[in-house]
Amino acid sequence: MAAEREELKIISLGGKGSALTSTSVYAIATGHAQVRIDSSVLDRLTDRNRNPQKPLTPICLIPNKAPNLIETRAYLTVLLNKLLHYTNSSNVRKFLPNLIAETLNSNKIGSEEPLGLNVEVTEEERVVIEGSDAEFYGVCAILDHEGMGLGVVIDAVAALSCEAVKEDARSFDGVDSGDGFVDKEAAAVASDMKVLLAGYDSNKRGESEAVLKMTKINGKLREMVKALHTLTRVELNSGVKGSRGGSGEAGGTTVLGLASALWNLGKSSLCRAKMNLDVVENESLRDGLVGLFENKCPSEDCLRNGYKAVSDSQLVEDYGKFVYGVYGLLGIVWSIVGWEEITAFLALEGVELMGGIGGQVNVGDAKVDKKSGKKKKKKTVLGKGTSVIVQSIKDRLQIVAGGSSDSLEVLEKWVENLLSSFDPKQPEFDEFVQKVKEIVERNESRRLPKLPKGTRDFANEQMVIRERAFSIITDVFKRHGATALDTPVFELRETLMGKYGEDSKLIYDLADQGGELCSLRYDLTVPFARYVAMNGTTSFKRYQIAKVYRRDNPSKGRYREFYQCDFDIAGQYEEMGPDFEIVKILTELLDELDIGDYEVKLNHRKLLDGMLEICGVPPEKFRTICSSIDKLDKQSFEQVKREMVEEKGLAVETADRIGTFVKERGSPKELLSKLKREGSEFLENASASRALDDLEILFDALERSNCINKVVFDLSLARGLDYYTGVIFEAVFKGSTQVGSIAAGGRYDNLIGMFGSKPVPAVGVSLGIERVFAIMEQLQKDRNETTRPTETQVLLAIMGSRKVPLAAELASKLWCAKLKSEFVVSTRFDKLMSRAKDSNIPWMVLVRDRELETGMVKIKNIETKVEEDVPLSTFVDEVKKRLSL
Repeated sequence: MAAEREELKIISLGGKGSALTSTSVYAIATGHAQVRIDSSVLDRLTDRNRNPQKPLTPICLIPNKAPNLIETRAYLTVLLNKLLHYTNSSNVRKFLPNLIAETLNSNKIGSEEPLGLNVEVTEEERVVIEGSDAEFYGVCAILDHEGMGLGVVIDAVAALSCEAVKEDARSFDGVDSGDGFVDKEAAAVASDMKVLLAGYDSNKRGESEAVLKMTKINGKLREMVKALHTLTRVELNSGVKGSRGGSGEAGGTTVLGLASALWNLGKSSLCRAKMNLDVVENESLRDGLVGLFENKCPSEDCLRNGYKAVSDSQLVEDYGKFVYGVYGLLGIVWSIVGWEEITAFLALEGVELMGGIGGQVNVGDAKVDKKSGKKKKKKTVLGKGTSVIVQSIKDRLQIVAGGSSDSLEVLEKWVENLLSSFDPKQPEFDEFVQKVKEIVERNESRRLPKLPKGTRDFANEQMVIRERAFSIITDVFKRHGATALDTPVFELRETLMGKYGEDSKLIYDLADQGGELCSLRYDLTVPFARYVAMNGTTSFKRYQIAKVYRRDNPSKGRYREFYQCDFDIAGQYEEMGPDFEIVKILTELLDELDIGDYEVKLNHRKLLDGMLEICGVPPEKFRTICSSIDKLDKQSFEQVKREMVEEKGLAVETADRIGTFVKERGSPKELLSKLKREGSEFLENASASRALDDLEILFDALERSNCINKVVFDLSLARGLDYYTGVIFEAVFKGSTQVGSIAAGGRYDNLIGMFGSKPVPAVGVSLGIERVFAIMEQLQKDRNETTRPTETQVLLAIMGSRKVPLAAELASKLWCAKLKSEFVVSTRFDKLMSRAKDSNIPWMVLVRDRELETGMVKIKNIETKVEEDVPLSTFVDEVKKRLSL
């Protein structure tokens, strides 16, 4: 091995809390580290055969199938660790792990006379050796380590290729669509590519297939390597239980996934390498490079044969040959990626570098004088990350040139050097990986952190608006006799599923915790229904202001995390009484929040069901057709019709008939009168007739409460949630800020009964406060209003330094008097005044040494600038007097 003894790391095995990693296995396997057995483990081992009556069995510790030295050393390292972690380690003789450790540290494996690797072992030792799967997981550790490195450098190499062929890099911006359905590893690759290519721009628009596929292909490699890493980490450190556990079958599934990812990555990289060759500007340089490429770069046939060998050995369950084959496939892919780097780099910098050798671009017999050649194309402006990589390659290759004037000889040396630097066993490779990591991480640290899409922070001014809104909403809710309720932010998944129709796909699921499948709450209504059912409540008015979560497409006023403000009435009451009160509460909320013009669209679910029945919709399709109709506020009827016909199998005639009804909207009592005219189809339908009677009572009550002018009877309102059974409504803002629905609700008589308890009728309203905030913030901007971020009444300003104890004494007096106050200590008067003005604090108590000497302080009105000396002993009372004026 190349490493010198004094440079080697020492890796301890077997100690308490120690764990063997793939990186440690790789360091030992490549001869860059030595092993040391922890003395505490050796003390547990025995010096002799515990059962001398049973004969010893001769065995060779070197696996027959190991094709090279590195895999053999990896196998012995894992075997040593398995012996040290054997459950009954006291039955293992000391000489066996000592022999393996001595063999690894001596670097004599593979010599004609290995250091005693033909040994006699006890039956229990034989079981441990043969049941350890050390051969399989030794190679897995190598695959894990080298695969991790490949996952880092392949993005950097692909970035160079993008610049070499002048690909449009904008496609990396659209990998994460923001809809919650994203390939995380592909998005991570795209993010790293954007860091590497930051500053690069191409006039070319449109991308080749090799670039379009790159994020997913590279991302899949990352995913498979991570899966292998998880598997290997567990298996390297698990003890041997005395029997073989089918690790070949189990581990083979993961390793086969890695092999498939390597196959796709190799093809993709080879394609980009050929693209790079095509864009090398100088013909003689290109010809020389093509010759070397064709002679030395693995072909697609070579790659295919490597993958086929892996597949064949896996099919016949020869897992030793299988895992060695995957390692061989990884070597082929490494070579291809190395050639992609070579071709990309020389396409970008080759002509300039070769031209620096004797003033000519000279490869073989062909020579092209730089001055007489064609006009050079404009050189590509490299990204900030790739430019660092290119410069490091140039520095290395200029040393390699060594003053030679033979361009072909120099080119061959460069190729050899670059391929060597892509050998994971060489120190240069670690340097390259580290450089790429530094580029990505350094650039990431310069970027500001981001919020997840569909969430927001609230700054101090926004919190003032928010708290004022919550105060108004809470007052309205309490005015109507509601009590507060709080429920967990997540529920059992079974509680939420089946309640929201097609919107169930927007529920955020959480990881399995102890056998419980949980989800973040989608709304506050289902948790309320669960609470009522659990506690056997039969009559309850409650309000709740809390966050809910939806895996939705974010837009203006539409978030994935947002507050809802709910008011619900559950229990038996006078018919339509709770329904009236809920709609009345909604109008009170929106009026007192003073957001501007709005309308409350209202319909009845039974009327809607009757309409669908009249139109000929099968009952089993009522809910799914309601979900389509519910989209009419965002889509045209033709779009909704296409969905109902093409996706949901509705007849065209039925869809057209629905269209004639859902276009009806207008004044509640006028449209109700129209629908109840003699001969109306709605009166002949039992469900629709009952709904019209309910609406007549409701509209009379709303008219007498002076809020029916805010209500619009709209037959297109469907509300896609499955649990609604009666009146449904939705408030829509009509101002310039486009936020869609700002509140909604309805009757849900069967929801509570779905939890296995007796049915309890209920009706409720939910205010989407985030959209209301968006409206209120815009109104504040339009009116040029400013908001005080604090309610501080007085600023205690202490002039001087080291005056914190004095500030503490005087400020505490203000706080004890329940005055909202702050203190500042400074030697600069302008700083004190700026603090008061910036926070719009109306009064200041100024404390300076010259006033203190006479027992006085100054009280200053910030707006009028009028100030007055008052006694220090009574300054709190003086402040109170002025605040009460």
